[in-house]
Order: sequence, then structure tokens, then C-alpha cells
Amino acid sequence: MPYIDKNKRELFDKYLEEIAKSIKNEGELNYCFYKLSCLLIERIGESYANLSMCSSAMEHAKLEWYRRKLVPYEDKKIKENGDI
Repeated sequence: MPYIDKNKRELFDKYLEEIAKSIKNEGELNYCFYKLSCLLIERIGESYANLSMCSSAMEHAKLEWYRRKLVPYEDKKIKENGDI
């Protein structure tokens, strides 16, 4: 996961925290990912490279989510309940 400048994170986090307050389910979260990518493509232009960039960013964010959030949760549950 690329780590971005702290000032950029603070700018993005301000808006993302507001958006997160309104998201209630998987469909709404999926819509936000999709719509943000569409808005970006509208701004920077549609090309294979730009479309691929969005797809790649989503995939890498998914992998980072799995590594940082899901794996520790699964490890915790293994300790609590035993391995399969």
C-alpha cells in the first residue's frame, strides 16, 4: 500500500470520515468505491492505463485490508476458539 503525504491523508480523511458516517451496508460501500473511481476517470480521462490504475488500486487496497484487518481478526478467533 503506498503511503501518502500526511497533509494529503488529513485532507482525504476529513471527507472520508463524513462519508463513512452515512454508509450502512455492503452495497453502499461498493457504490462509493465504484463512484469514486468513475469520478476520477471522468477527471483524468478514460484510457487503458487509467482504468487499470483504478482496478489495481482497488485490488491492492483489498490485499492491504486482508493483511491488516482480516488476518489479525482470524488469528484472534483461532486463539479464542481453536484452529480448524
